[in-house]
Amino acid sequence: MKKTYKIDVDCANCANKMEDAAKHTAGVKDASVNFMLLKMNVEFEEGQNPKDVMQEVRKNCKKVEDDCEVYI
Repeated sequence: MKKTYKIDVDCANCANKMEDAAKHTAGVKDASVNFMLLKMNVEFEEGQNPKDVMQEVRKNCKKVEDDCEVYI
């Protein structure tokens, strides 16, 4: 399953950090961040609950860039 989420981030480098953090979150098969559109596309592993996984994605993104936001 793939979903798109709105994000708030200040620079392209921070967006890359968020993408990397999302990709390394359990339950995420793949993730990409488009800084220009302020969107994050997430593909979830089979059988994962997107809401639960996105809570972890948000936490991991906050660890690498504390003033970013992922709107779930």
